[in-house]
Amino acid sequence: MLAEHFELIETIGTDFAIAVLFILIGLAIRDVLKKANVPKFGQWFVWLVLFLGCAGFIAKGIIQAIWEAGL
Repeated sequence: MLAEHFELIETIGTDFAIAVLFILIGLAIRDVLKKANVPKFGQWFVWLVLFLGCAGFIAKGIIQAIWEAGL
């Protein structure tokens, strides 16, 4: 059974690892922004860029799933 679903397990594991990485990056950025007393506009811009990176990763996953399904 494991050999039959190895690719699916690998894909889920990779997606989970990247999600954890994004969370850790977010926590590190929050810490740096707090300690550096960055103005609100700068903080907003940093979080916007981080969100767009995450959104790009999610869009890539959706596009890849659609492409592989042949729709």
